[in-house]
Amino acid sequence: MASEADNRKAFLIQADYCAAMAAPITARVCQALAVVLDRRTLTGTRALDWPGEPVADALALRLVGGLHALHRAGVDEGLSRVFRGESTDASAIAAALRAHDAALLPWLDGPPQTNEAGRSAGLMTGLLHIAERFGPRVEVLEIGSSAGLNLLIDRYAFDLGGVRAGPADSPVTIRPEWRGPPPPDVPIGIVSTRGVDVAPIDATDPHKAARLAAYVWVDVPERVTRIERGIAMIRAGGVRLEQGDAADWVEARLAEPQPAGVTRVLMHSVVWQYLGNERRARIREAMDAAGARATPERPLGWVMMEPNRDLHRHEVRVRGCPGDRPMELVALTHAHGAWVEGLAPPYETRDYVMRRGPYEGG
Repeated sequence: MASEADNRKAFLIQADYCAAMAAPITARVCQALAVVLDRRTLTGTRALDWPGEPVADALALRLVGGLHALHRAGVDEGLSRVFRGESTDASAIAAALRAHDAALLPWLDGPPQTNEAGRSAGLMTGLLHIAERFGPRVEVLEIGSSAGLNLLIDRYAFDLGGVRAGPADSPVTIRPEWRGPPPPDVPIGIVSTRGVDVAPIDATDPHKAARLAAYVWVDVPERVTRIERGIAMIRAGGVRLEQGDAADWVEARLAEPQPAGVTRVLMHSVVWQYLGNERRARIREAMDAAGARATPERPLGWVMMEPNRDLHRHEVRVRGCPGDRPMELVALTHAHGAWVEGLAPPYETRDYVMRRGPYEGG
C-alpha cells in the first residue's frame, strides 16, 4: 500500500506527463488534485488511502475523468471554467470534490478505458508496411479493443504524409502531423475487423459513451469531436467486438481457416503491459506457431503501437511471416496520434521492451 505522500505524488507525475503531451489544462487539474485532496470527502479519503500502485492504476486519470464528466454535463460552472482554460483556481477543484462527492466516488472503481481513434494513424502505418510486403487484402484481429473505435480502421479516411487510405467520404479523417519519410504508398483493402476486450464498452449505450468521452483530455477539441463521430459510426454500422481473454481469443482466431490471398494481422495499441506475463507469453507462442505455418498465400502479420514512456512517444513495430525479417520499428508516434514520424530502413529490429510509467490515456 502506498503512503499518502506517494498517492499525492502520483497526481504530480501524471501532471508532468500531461504537460509533456501538450495537455496543459489536464496537467493543471492533476496538479490541483495533488494539493486539494483531503479527508473531508469519501473520494479524497479513498484516493489518499489508495491500496494499490497509484501510477500504474491510473489513479489520477480516474478522478480527472469524473471531473471532466461533470464539466461536460454542465453542472458546475466553477469547475467548467477550469476545464475551459479560463481559470487556474485550485479552489474550484476543491469545491467540486465536496459538492459532487457521491458522483465522483464511483469513478475510482476502475481504470480509464480510453479508446483513441487517432492511434489508428500509427496502426495504419504498420498495416501499410504489411500490405507492401504481402499484398493489399488484410483481415484485422485486435486485442484490447475497448469500445472498438480502432476497429473502424477500415472506415476512416487517412492522410499519412500525403499517402491516402480508406474511404474519402468517411465522416472521420485522420491526418496527423507527419514527420520523416511517408509510409509505403500501396493499396490496402481491409476485408474484416474483429476485436476482443476483457471489459468491452458498448458505445451504443448513451451512459457508457458519455463515460468514454469523459476520459478524453479536454485540451484538444478535435479529439473530442473525433470520438463523438466514431461513436456515431459504431451506432450506425456496428463493430465485431467480443468480451473475452486476449490470449484465449488470439489462440482461437489463429486456429480458424484463413482465406487465400488475405493477410491475417494481429493488431494492438497500448495494451501489452496490461496483459501480464502469462498472457503475453501465450500470445507470442501462438503467433510464433502461426508464423511457422504461414505461406505466401496465407501470410501472417503483427502490428503493434506500444509506449516508450521514457521518451514520451510510442513505437510502431511490425512483423510478417513467412520470411526471416524480425519485428521492425517502422515509425514513432504521439500517444494520441497527433504526430507520426516515419523511419527509414534499415529498421531497428529488437523486440518491444515494456517500460512502465504514467498512464497516457485520455
